[in-house]
Amino acid sequence: MPKDDLVYVGHMLDMTRKIVTVVKTRTRADFDSDEILRLALTHMVQVIGEAAGHVSQSFRSTHPEIPWRAIVGMRQKVVHDYLAVDDDMVWDTVTREIPALVARLEKVVES
Repeated sequence: MPKDDLVYVGHMLDMTRKIVTVVKTRTRADFDSDEILRLALTHMVQVIGEAAGHVSQSFRSTHPEIPWRAIVGMRQKVVHDYLAVDDDMVWDTVTREIPALVARLEKVVES
């Protein structure tokens, strides 16, 4: 496996862990009322997608348990369609999808 793949997966893992830490003490009301929190979480989601986009196709094929296409697609949505970003989608992603992704990424890094 190319070393760069692990670097990008490491970035993904770092960002997912940060998101889990941030949302652990926040509520949806906090998210709705705090623009800086929304921007920070959206940015971290963007970074995860950017890193995923740099992972080689061969590595992605080896790790189909990671939803590569969905992760990159979310990045595309928040970057290129930023005026139409759905806050419900972002909140759902950071509170439901990201914690599961942390566990999957940890297994990939450990293997």
